[in-house]
Amino acid sequence: MRITLSFFFFAFSLVGIALGDDCHVASYRLADGRAIDLAPSDGTLRWRMEDGSTGRLAQSAGEASSTRGWTDQPDGHRVTLGTCDSKEINFDDIRGTRIPLAVVETRFAAEDAELAGRLLLPAGNSRVPIVVLVHGSEQTPGRELFSLQRQFPAAGIGAFVYDKRGTGGSTGSFTHDYLRLAADTAAAAREARRLAGARAGRVGFHGGSQGGWVAPLAATLTPVDFIIVAYGLAVTPLDEDREAVALDMSRHGFGAEETRKALEVARAAENIIKADFQQGYAELEALRAKYSGESWFGYLRGNVTGLLLSAPESFWREKGPALFAGIIPDYDPMPVLRNLRTPQLWILGSDDIDAPPQETWRRLLQLRREGRPISAVMLKGAEHGLYTYTLDAKGDRVSLGLPKAYFGLMRDFAARGTISPAYDDAVVVR
Repeated sequence: MRITLSFFFFAFSLVGIALGDDCHVASYRLADGRAIDLAPSDGTLRWRMEDGSTGRLAQSAGEASSTRGWTDQPDGHRVTLGTCDSKEINFDDIRGTRIPLAVVETRFAAEDAELAGRLLLPAGNSRVPIVVLVHGSEQTPGRELFSLQRQFPAAGIGAFVYDKRGTGGSTGSFTHDYLRLAADTAAAAREARRLAGARAGRVGFHGGSQGGWVAPLAATLTPVDFIIVAYGLAVTPLDEDREAVALDMSRHGFGAEETRKALEVARAAENIIKADFQQGYAELEALRAKYSGESWFGYLRGNVTGLLLSAPESFWREKGPALFAGIIPDYDPMPVLRNLRTPQLWILGSDDIDAPPQETWRRLLQLRREGRPISAVMLKGAEHGLYTYTLDAKGDRVSLGLPKAYFGLMRDFAARGTISPAYDDAVVVR
Protein backbone atom coordinates (compact mmCIF):
# COMPACT_ATOMS: atom_id res chain seq x y z
CA MET A 1 0.00 0.00 0.00
CA ARG A 2 1.30 3.45 -0.90
CA ILE A 3 1.25 5.88 2.00
CA THR A 4 2.13 9.55 1.73
CA LEU A 5 2.57 12.06 4.50
CA SER A 6 1.56 15.68 4.60
CA PHE A 7 3.78 18.26 6.16
CA PHE A 8 1.06 20.38 7.78
CA PHE A 9 1.80 20.99 11.43
CA PHE A 10 2.05 23.74 13.98
CA ALA A 11 5.24 24.55 15.83
CA PHE A 12 5.89 23.08 19.24
CA SER A 13 4.63 25.15 22.13
CA LEU A 14 4.78 24.54 25.85
CA VAL A 15 1.22 24.66 27.05
CA GLY A 16 -0.91 23.91 30.06
CA ILE A 17 -4.14 24.21 28.14
CA ALA A 18 -7.10 21.91 28.16
CA LEU A 19 -7.46 19.56 25.20
CA GLY A 20 -11.21 19.33 24.73
CA ASP A 21 -14.41 21.34 24.84
CA ASP A 22 -14.26 21.69 28.63
CA CYS A 23 -11.33 23.84 29.73
CA HIS A 24 -10.73 21.52 32.70
CA VAL A 25 -9.87 18.54 30.48
CA ALA A 26 -6.20 17.95 31.36
CA SER A 27 -3.90 16.00 33.67
CA TYR A 28 -3.00 17.51 37.03
CA ARG A 29 -0.23 16.87 39.55
CA LEU A 30 -1.57 16.69 43.08
CA ALA A 31 0.48 18.02 45.97
CA ASP A 32 1.04 14.46 47.20
CA GLY A 33 2.67 13.53 43.86
CA ARG A 34 -0.19 11.60 42.28
CA ALA A 35 -1.37 12.40 38.76
CA ILE A 36 -5.09 12.72 38.04
CA ASP A 37 -6.65 13.11 34.61
CA LEU A 38 -9.96 14.77 33.80
CA ALA A 39 -11.60 13.66 30.55
CA PRO A 40 -15.00 14.22 28.91
CA SER A 41 -17.71 11.78 29.96
CA ASP A 42 -21.37 11.94 28.96
CA GLY A 43 -21.67 15.71 29.27
CA THR A 44 -19.53 16.05 32.35
CA LEU A 45 -16.04 14.89 33.41
CA ARG A 46 -14.45 11.63 34.52
CA TRP A 47 -11.34 11.51 36.70
CA ARG A 48 -8.76 8.74 36.43
CA MET A 49 -5.59 7.89 38.31
CA GLU A 50 -2.67 5.64 37.45
CA ASP A 51 -3.82 3.10 40.05
CA GLY A 52 -6.95 2.48 37.95
CA SER A 53 -9.38 4.27 40.23
CA THR A 54 -11.96 6.44 38.49
CA GLY A 55 -15.19 8.29 39.07
CA ARG A 56 -17.73 10.39 37.23
CA LEU A 57 -18.30 13.94 38.42
CA ALA A 58 -21.86 15.02 39.10
CA GLN A 59 -21.17 18.36 37.43
CA SER A 60 -18.39 20.03 35.47
CA ALA A 61 -18.04 23.34 37.30
CA GLY A 62 -17.49 24.35 40.91
CA GLU A 63 -17.40 21.62 43.58
CA ALA A 64 -18.54 18.26 42.25
CA SER A 65 -19.24 14.99 43.99
CA SER A 66 -18.03 11.75 42.43
CA THR A 67 -19.65 8.39 41.78
CA ARG A 68 -17.72 5.13 41.91
CA GLY A 69 -16.60 3.86 38.52
CA TRP A 70 -19.60 3.70 36.19
CA THR A 71 -22.09 3.17 39.01
CA ASP A 72 -24.41 5.74 40.52
CA GLN A 73 -22.98 5.10 43.98
CA PRO A 74 -21.23 8.06 45.68
CA ASP A 75 -17.57 7.24 46.36
CA GLY A 76 -16.93 10.04 48.87
CA HIS A 77 -14.45 11.93 46.70
CA ARG A 78 -14.86 15.65 46.20
CA VAL A 79 -13.43 17.60 43.29
CA THR A 80 -13.35 21.39 43.15
CA LEU A 81 -12.74 22.83 39.70
CA GLY A 82 -11.08 26.21 39.52
CA THR A 83 -11.57 28.78 36.80
CA CYS A 84 -10.18 28.09 33.34
CA ASP A 85 -7.43 30.65 34.01
CA SER A 86 -6.39 29.13 37.34
CA LYS A 87 -5.27 25.76 35.88
CA GLU A 88 -5.87 24.21 39.30
CA ILE A 89 -8.24 21.77 40.95
CA ASN A 90 -8.67 20.33 44.41
CA PHE A 91 -9.18 16.60 44.91
CA ASP A 92 -10.31 15.75 48.44
CA ASP A 93 -8.79 19.08 49.56
CA ILE A 94 -5.45 18.26 47.93
CA ARG A 95 -4.33 20.93 45.52
CA GLY A 96 -3.61 19.92 41.93
CA THR A 97 -1.82 21.92 39.25
CA ARG A 98 -2.26 21.32 35.54
CA ILE A 99 0.68 19.44 34.02
CA PRO A 100 2.21 21.41 31.13
CA LEU A 101 2.76 19.43 27.96
CA ALA A 102 4.40 20.11 24.62
CA VAL A 103 1.56 19.70 22.14
CA VAL A 104 1.51 19.60 18.35
CA GLU A 105 -1.69 19.44 16.32
CA THR A 106 -1.27 17.98 12.85
CA ARG A 107 -3.00 16.64 9.78
CA PHE A 108 -1.38 13.84 7.80
CA ALA A 109 -2.23 11.75 4.77
CA ALA A 110 -3.02 8.03 4.93
CA GLU A 111 -3.95 6.60 1.55
CA ASP A 112 -7.29 8.20 0.59
CA ALA A 113 -7.84 10.01 3.91
CA GLU A 114 -6.41 12.95 5.78
CA LEU A 115 -6.23 12.17 9.48
CA ALA A 116 -6.27 14.66 12.35
CA GLY A 117 -3.59 13.87 14.92
CA ARG A 118 -1.94 15.24 18.02
CA LEU A 119 1.49 14.67 19.54
CA LEU A 120 1.82 15.22 23.28
CA LEU A 121 5.22 15.16 24.98
CA PRO A 122 6.34 15.84 28.54
CA ALA A 123 7.75 19.33 29.03
CA GLY A 124 11.49 19.71 28.37
CA ASN A 125 13.95 18.70 25.66
CA SER A 126 14.85 15.14 26.60
CA ARG A 127 14.29 12.08 24.42
CA VAL A 128 11.23 10.13 25.51
CA PRO A 129 9.40 7.00 24.43
CA ILE A 130 6.28 7.66 22.35
CA VAL A 131 3.16 5.50 22.31
CA VAL A 132 0.92 5.70 19.23
CA LEU A 133 -2.64 5.02 20.42
CA VAL A 134 -4.41 2.57 18.09
CA HIS A 135 -8.20 2.51 17.97
CA GLY A 136 -10.53 -0.33 18.80
CA SER A 137 -13.75 -0.81 16.87
CA GLU A 138 -15.32 2.35 18.25
CA GLN A 139 -16.60 5.05 15.91
CA THR A 140 -15.47 7.96 18.07
CA PRO A 141 -12.61 10.47 17.73
CA GLY A 142 -9.51 9.54 19.70
CA ARG A 143 -8.35 13.12 20.22
CA GLU A 144 -11.50 13.86 22.20
CA LEU A 145 -11.87 10.72 24.28
CA PHE A 146 -8.50 8.94 24.83
CA SER A 147 -7.31 9.86 28.31
CA LEU A 148 -4.03 7.96 27.77
CA GLN A 149 -2.94 10.81 25.50
CA ARG A 150 -2.37 12.83 28.69
CA GLN A 151 -1.72 10.06 31.21
CA PHE A 152 1.34 8.78 29.36
CA PRO A 153 3.01 12.24 29.15
CA ALA A 154 2.21 12.80 32.83
CA ALA A 155 4.33 9.68 33.46
CA GLY A 156 7.20 10.87 31.24
CA ILE A 157 6.13 9.07 28.05
CA GLY A 158 4.98 10.79 24.87
CA ALA A 159 1.71 9.94 23.13
CA PHE A 160 0.39 10.34 19.61
CA VAL A 161 -3.38 10.22 19.19
CA TYR A 162 -5.43 10.57 16.03
CA ASP A 163 -9.06 10.50 15.00
CA LYS A 164 -9.94 7.25 13.26
CA ARG A 165 -10.82 7.71 9.59
CA GLY A 166 -14.39 8.94 9.22
CA THR A 167 -14.54 10.30 12.78
CA GLY A 168 -13.83 13.66 14.39
CA GLY A 169 -11.51 15.78 12.28
CA SER A 170 -10.42 12.95 9.99
CA THR A 171 -11.71 12.43 6.47
CA GLY A 172 -12.24 9.12 4.71
CA SER A 173 -14.83 6.43 5.28
CA PHE A 174 -15.16 4.60 8.58
CA THR A 175 -14.12 0.98 8.21
CA HIS A 176 -13.26 -2.23 10.05
CA ASP A 177 -10.79 -3.21 7.32
CA TYR A 178 -7.71 -4.14 9.38
CA LEU A 179 -5.38 -3.70 6.40
CA ARG A 180 -6.52 -0.13 5.81
CA LEU A 181 -6.54 0.66 9.53
CA ALA A 182 -3.01 -0.74 9.82
CA ALA A 183 -1.88 1.55 7.02
CA ASP A 184 -3.41 4.50 8.90
CA THR A 185 -1.64 3.41 12.08
CA ALA A 186 1.70 3.07 10.29
CA ALA A 187 1.25 6.58 8.86
CA ALA A 188 0.52 7.84 12.38
CA ALA A 189 3.77 6.32 13.68
CA ARG A 190 5.79 7.98 10.94
CA GLU A 191 4.09 11.30 11.63
CA ALA A 192 4.83 10.96 15.34
CA ARG A 193 8.53 10.37 14.65
CA ARG A 194 8.67 13.29 12.24
CA LEU A 195 7.03 15.73 14.62
CA ALA A 196 9.02 14.61 17.66
CA GLY A 197 12.33 14.86 15.80
CA ALA A 198 15.28 14.56 18.18
CA ARG A 199 12.95 14.01 21.12
CA ALA A 200 11.71 10.68 19.76
CA GLY A 201 13.10 7.73 21.69
CA ARG A 202 11.43 4.33 21.52
CA VAL A 203 8.26 4.49 19.42
CA GLY A 204 5.58 1.84 19.59
CA PHE A 205 1.89 1.02 19.42
CA HIS A 206 -0.82 0.55 22.02
CA GLY A 207 -3.87 -1.22 20.60
CA GLY A 208 -6.96 -2.21 22.54
CA SER A 209 -9.56 -4.79 21.42
CA GLN A 210 -9.74 -4.51 17.59
CA GLY A 211 -6.41 -2.68 17.86
CA GLY A 212 -4.91 -6.03 18.82
CA TRP A 213 -5.37 -7.12 15.21
CA VAL A 214 -4.37 -3.76 13.74
CA ALA A 215 -1.22 -2.88 15.73
CA PRO A 216 0.84 -6.01 14.89
CA LEU A 217 -0.20 -5.68 11.25
CA ALA A 218 0.89 -2.02 11.26
CA ALA A 219 4.30 -3.10 12.59
CA THR A 220 4.82 -5.01 9.34
CA LEU A 221 4.35 -1.74 7.41
CA THR A 222 6.66 0.50 9.42
CA PRO A 223 9.34 -0.39 12.00
CA VAL A 224 8.50 0.24 15.65
CA ASP A 225 10.25 -0.65 18.87
CA PHE A 226 7.39 -2.26 20.78
CA ILE A 227 3.72 -3.22 20.68
CA ILE A 228 1.30 -3.24 23.59
CA VAL A 229 -1.94 -5.15 23.01
CA ALA A 230 -4.69 -4.79 25.59
CA TYR A 231 -7.69 -7.17 25.64
CA GLY A 232 -6.98 -8.16 22.04
CA LEU A 233 -7.08 -11.55 20.37
CA ALA A 234 -4.82 -13.96 18.50
CA VAL A 235 -7.84 -15.66 16.86
CA THR A 236 -10.16 -14.65 14.01
CA PRO A 237 -13.20 -12.39 14.56
CA LEU A 238 -15.47 -15.37 13.91
CA ASP A 239 -13.49 -17.44 16.41
CA GLU A 240 -14.10 -14.62 18.89
CA ASP A 241 -17.85 -14.97 18.41
CA ARG A 242 -17.76 -18.76 18.70
CA GLU A 243 -15.65 -18.61 21.86
CA ALA A 244 -17.99 -16.04 23.39
CA VAL A 245 -21.03 -18.19 22.55
CA ALA A 246 -19.44 -21.29 24.10
CA LEU A 247 -18.54 -19.26 27.18
CA ASP A 248 -22.14 -18.00 27.41
CA MET A 249 -23.23 -21.61 27.77
CA SER A 250 -20.58 -22.83 30.20
CA ARG A 251 -20.75 -19.84 32.56
CA HIS A 252 -24.51 -20.28 32.87
CA GLY A 253 -24.21 -23.97 33.68
CA PHE A 254 -25.12 -25.55 30.34
CA GLY A 255 -23.33 -28.53 28.87
CA ALA A 256 -22.06 -29.90 25.60
CA GLU A 257 -25.44 -30.44 23.95
CA GLU A 258 -26.63 -26.89 24.62
CA THR A 259 -23.28 -25.55 23.44
CA ARG A 260 -23.61 -27.52 20.20
CA LYS A 261 -27.00 -25.98 19.54
CA ALA A 262 -25.82 -22.48 20.41
CA LEU A 263 -22.89 -22.80 18.01
CA GLU A 264 -25.33 -23.94 15.31
CA VAL A 265 -27.10 -20.60 15.72
CA ALA A 266 -23.75 -18.80 15.69
CA ARG A 267 -22.78 -20.42 12.38
CA ALA A 268 -26.03 -19.17 10.83
CA ALA A 269 -25.23 -15.66 12.05
CA GLU A 270 -21.72 -15.97 10.61
CA ASN A 271 -23.15 -16.83 7.20
CA ILE A 272 -25.13 -13.58 7.22
CA ILE A 273 -22.00 -11.59 7.99
CA LYS A 274 -20.06 -13.34 5.24
CA ALA A 275 -22.87 -12.47 2.80
CA ASP A 276 -22.59 -8.77 3.72
CA PHE A 277 -25.95 -9.01 5.51
CA GLN A 278 -27.88 -9.69 2.30
CA GLN A 279 -28.79 -13.36 2.74
CA GLY A 280 -28.94 -16.22 5.24
CA TYR A 281 -31.79 -14.92 7.40
CA ALA A 282 -34.14 -17.84 6.71
CA GLU A 283 -31.69 -20.26 8.34
CA LEU A 284 -31.25 -18.02 11.38
CA GLU A 285 -35.01 -17.59 11.82
CA ALA A 286 -35.57 -21.34 11.47
CA LEU A 287 -33.09 -21.98 14.27
CA ARG A 288 -34.68 -19.27 16.39
CA ALA A 289 -38.06 -20.95 15.97
CA LYS A 290 -36.53 -24.33 16.75
CA TYR A 291 -34.61 -23.36 19.89
CA SER A 292 -36.11 -20.19 21.36
CA GLY A 293 -38.25 -22.16 23.80
CA GLU A 294 -35.25 -23.94 25.32
CA SER A 295 -33.76 -22.61 28.56
CA TRP A 296 -30.30 -21.92 27.17
CA PHE A 297 -31.48 -19.69 24.31
CA GLY A 298 -32.07 -16.67 26.55
CA TYR A 299 -28.40 -16.69 27.54
CA LEU A 300 -27.13 -16.76 23.95
CA ARG A 301 -25.11 -13.61 23.44
CA GLY A 302 -21.78 -14.14 21.76
CA ASN A 303 -20.18 -11.17 20.11
CA VAL A 304 -22.20 -10.57 16.93
CA THR A 305 -24.65 -13.47 17.15
CA GLY A 306 -26.64 -11.72 19.85
CA LEU A 307 -26.70 -8.53 17.81
CA LEU A 308 -28.18 -10.28 14.79
CA LEU A 309 -30.85 -11.87 16.99
CA SER A 310 -31.74 -8.52 18.57
CA ALA A 311 -33.00 -6.70 15.45
CA PRO A 312 -35.11 -7.68 12.42
CA GLU A 313 -33.79 -8.69 9.03
CA SER A 314 -34.82 -5.35 7.49
CA PHE A 315 -32.57 -3.50 9.92
CA TRP A 316 -29.50 -5.60 9.25
CA ARG A 317 -29.98 -5.63 5.48
CA GLU A 318 -29.93 -1.82 5.51
CA LYS A 319 -27.58 -0.97 8.39
CA GLY A 320 -25.30 -4.00 8.62
CA PRO A 321 -23.04 -3.20 5.64
CA ALA A 322 -22.28 0.25 7.07
CA LEU A 323 -21.97 -0.78 10.74
CA PHE A 324 -19.57 -3.59 9.80
CA ALA A 325 -18.00 -1.89 6.79
CA GLY A 326 -14.82 -3.57 5.63
CA ILE A 327 -14.94 -6.35 8.22
CA ILE A 328 -12.69 -9.33 7.51
CA PRO A 329 -14.49 -12.03 9.51
CA ASP A 330 -11.91 -14.76 8.78
CA TYR A 331 -8.83 -12.59 9.37
CA ASP A 332 -6.20 -14.83 10.97
CA PRO A 333 -3.59 -12.85 12.94
CA MET A 334 -1.29 -15.82 13.54
CA PRO A 335 0.85 -15.56 10.38
CA VAL A 336 1.68 -11.97 11.30
CA LEU A 337 2.43 -12.88 14.93
CA ARG A 338 4.61 -15.84 13.92
CA ASN A 339 6.76 -13.67 11.67
CA LEU A 340 6.87 -10.51 13.77
CA ARG A 341 10.12 -9.82 15.61
CA THR A 342 8.92 -6.67 17.37
CA PRO A 343 8.77 -7.06 21.19
CA GLN A 344 5.16 -7.35 22.33
CA LEU A 345 3.30 -7.08 25.62
CA TRP A 346 -0.17 -8.64 25.69
CA ILE A 347 -2.45 -7.77 28.62
CA LEU A 348 -5.61 -9.84 28.93
CA GLY A 349 -8.50 -9.97 31.39
CA SER A 350 -9.41 -13.29 32.98
CA ASP A 351 -13.15 -12.46 33.08
CA ASP A 352 -13.50 -11.15 29.51
CA ILE A 353 -16.78 -12.47 28.09
CA ASP A 354 -16.66 -10.35 24.92
CA ALA A 355 -13.21 -11.48 23.78
CA PRO A 356 -12.58 -14.69 25.78
CA PRO A 357 -8.82 -14.88 26.40
CA GLN A 358 -8.16 -18.60 26.90
CA GLU A 359 -7.24 -19.64 23.33
CA THR A 360 -5.35 -16.39 22.75
CA TRP A 361 -3.37 -16.99 25.96
CA ARG A 362 -2.52 -20.53 24.82
CA ARG A 363 -1.36 -19.27 21.43
CA LEU A 364 0.74 -16.48 22.92
CA LEU A 365 2.57 -18.89 25.22
CA GLN A 366 3.18 -21.22 22.27
CA LEU A 367 4.59 -18.35 20.22
CA ARG A 368 6.82 -17.48 23.15
CA ARG A 369 8.08 -21.07 23.34
CA GLU A 370 8.87 -20.78 19.64
CA GLY A 371 11.14 -17.83 20.39
CA ARG A 372 8.89 -14.87 19.63
CA PRO A 373 9.55 -11.78 21.81
CA ILE A 374 6.20 -11.87 23.62
CA SER A 375 5.39 -11.10 27.24
CA ALA A 376 1.88 -11.96 28.40
CA VAL A 377 -0.06 -10.87 31.48
CA MET A 378 -3.45 -12.05 32.70
CA LEU A 379 -5.19 -9.58 35.01
CA LYS A 380 -7.45 -11.43 37.42
CA GLY A 381 -11.05 -10.28 37.74
CA ALA A 382 -10.84 -7.99 34.69
CA GLU A 383 -13.36 -8.00 31.85
CA HIS A 384 -13.23 -6.48 28.35
CA GLY A 385 -11.55 -3.11 28.49
CA LEU A 386 -9.66 -4.59 31.46
CA TYR A 387 -12.22 -3.11 33.81
CA THR A 388 -12.98 -4.53 37.21
CA TYR A 389 -16.69 -4.75 37.82
CA THR A 390 -19.61 -5.34 40.15
CA LEU A 391 -23.04 -6.79 39.43
CA ASP A 392 -26.20 -4.70 39.49
CA ALA A 393 -29.61 -5.84 40.70
CA LYS A 394 -30.26 -7.59 37.37
CA GLY A 395 -26.95 -9.42 37.48
CA ASP A 396 -25.40 -7.28 34.75
CA ARG A 397 -21.82 -6.09 35.02
CA VAL A 398 -21.09 -2.47 35.87
CA SER A 399 -17.49 -1.27 35.49
CA LEU A 400 -15.63 0.04 38.54
CA GLY A 401 -12.18 0.93 37.24
CA LEU A 402 -8.93 -0.61 36.03
CA PRO A 403 -6.61 -2.99 37.89
CA LYS A 404 -3.78 -1.20 39.68
CA ALA A 405 -1.22 -3.14 37.64
CA TYR A 406 -2.47 -2.05 34.21
CA PHE A 407 -0.91 1.38 33.81
CA GLY A 408 2.37 0.30 35.43
CA LEU A 409 2.68 -2.56 32.96
CA MET A 410 2.23 -0.23 29.99
CA ARG A 411 4.54 2.43 31.42
CA ASP A 412 7.34 -0.03 32.14
CA PHE A 413 7.17 -1.74 28.74
CA ALA A 414 7.05 1.53 26.81
CA ALA A 415 9.90 3.04 28.79
CA ARG A 416 12.35 0.16 28.96
CA GLY A 417 11.04 -2.71 26.85
CA THR A 418 10.66 -5.09 29.79
CA ILE A 419 8.25 -5.67 32.63
CA SER A 420 8.88 -6.70 36.23
CA PRO A 421 8.42 -10.28 37.47
CA ALA A 422 5.29 -9.44 39.48
CA TYR A 423 2.41 -6.96 39.37
CA ASP A 424 -0.02 -7.44 42.25
CA ASP A 425 -1.82 -10.76 41.70
CA ALA A 426 -1.54 -10.78 37.90
CA VAL A 427 -0.21 -13.86 36.09
CA VAL A 428 3.01 -12.66 34.41
CA VAL A 429 4.90 -14.54 31.71
CA ARG A 430 7.95 -12.68 30.42
